[in-house]
Amino acid sequence: MFAIVDIETTGGYASANGITEIAIAIHDGTSMVDYYETLINPDMPIPRYVQSLTGITNAMVSQAPYFDEVAPRIYELLHDKIFVAHNVNFDYSFIKHHLERAGLCLDCKKLCTVRLGRKILPGYPSYSLGKLCRSLEIEIEQRHRAGGDTLATVKLFERMLQADVEGELKAMLKGRNKNSHLPPNLAEERVAELPALPGVYYFHNQKGKVIYVGKAKDLKKRVTSHFANNKPGKQKQDFLREIYNVTYQVCGTELMAYILESVEIKRLWPIYNRSQKGFEQAYGLYMFEDGRGYQRLLIEKKKKHLQPLYTFSMLLDGHNMMKALIEQFELCPRLCFIDHSPGPSLAEALGISCEAYNARVKLAVDHLKNSMPSFAVVEHVALPKKEKQQSVIVVENGRFYGMGYLPANVSVTALDELKQQVTPYPENGYIRGLIYSYASKNPHKKYEFLQQL
Repeated sequence: MFAIVDIETTGGYASANGITEIAIAIHDGTSMVDYYETLINPDMPIPRYVQSLTGITNAMVSQAPYFDEVAPRIYELLHDKIFVAHNVNFDYSFIKHHLERAGLCLDCKKLCTVRLGRKILPGYPSYSLGKLCRSLEIEIEQRHRAGGDTLATVKLFERMLQADVEGELKAMLKGRNKNSHLPPNLAEERVAELPALPGVYYFHNQKGKVIYVGKAKDLKKRVTSHFANNKPGKQKQDFLREIYNVTYQVCGTELMAYILESVEIKRLWPIYNRSQKGFEQAYGLYMFEDGRGYQRLLIEKKKKHLQPLYTFSMLLDGHNMMKALIEQFELCPRLCFIDHSPGPSLAEALGISCEAYNARVKLAVDHLKNSMPSFAVVEHVALPKKEKQQSVIVVENGRFYGMGYLPANVSVTALDELKQQVTPYPENGYIRGLIYSYASKNPHKKYEFLQQL
């Protein structure tokens, strides 16, 4: 038995919106055997644009029952049926959420007539309810009203049953049907072709724009996990509605996937990625020559067009490093902007020439550079349809330089040669931290280069 459902609501997600109207048609696979329809008082104002769309006004629902009052009847109609709707996850998320608030737990198999239509009736320009019904010459009485849309979906469903010569409906209902959780506009073939390998995946909207970037140890498993629940919040519901396609890049290792994800988030700035957007090493150590010819060291907020000698997430870390350099190489605290009191610089007070002081600064900077390691993280990987290779992640003077692949039989030797074999990427403190942490936990995969290389 099927329960074909449509609802009208005050907004686009269940956790902060109410249902204003519901219609349920019980269908036995041949014909409609029962029907229920009612307006519902959402216990909140209906936005004007929603009133304009549906024609349901605040006055119309003022005397209608609250959802709690009709919840037992709705549950009775739905709980042992296959829940059918056009874009089923939207209607199901609302009804399940509001039933739970009324103390009733709904757990049905679901069937989406958008997804079913794409399989049984392929080739139409749009699978929205209005446009698909227009293409099939199915009349909708009272569009954007629960009753009108439900009865149109009944006719559409019956048309699909008649055309289902390949048994697509039965296949979609087999088991728990993981595809019922997929967004209505994402073709299941796109998910089915994802490999069970490490990599980075991209969700695209209707215009092809990337709206989310993620990394995975197993691309297929991770992508499908996004749709394993149907949370009623705005972010999840908006996210599902916007997904039209998924693409991916396979990576040799999970670490490479983490790095590429960070690079791509910074490059594409997807709307649904929130982590890493704000992560930046906020401060840098800079060197410049003042008007008197002294080389000055300065801890300052990072500058877009200047390359720092070193970066810090916290100002205190930068000041601690600067103080250590001042003590070790006898630098002037005033010339390093640590001591802001008036008076002559240490160099001037002790009669140290500009050249001699600058030599100290050079020693300090060279020491800093030499203390930052150059190494590669090397792992043997098996990429699809390719001979065995080894993945290589290169760090030069403490900074992430790039990554790529080498034939399995090529030895990692000189840094300069290796840099020519990999693809350079932008670096940031997050990526650097990932690599250092991984290298520390896997010292057998770390190949260190001498500083003179």
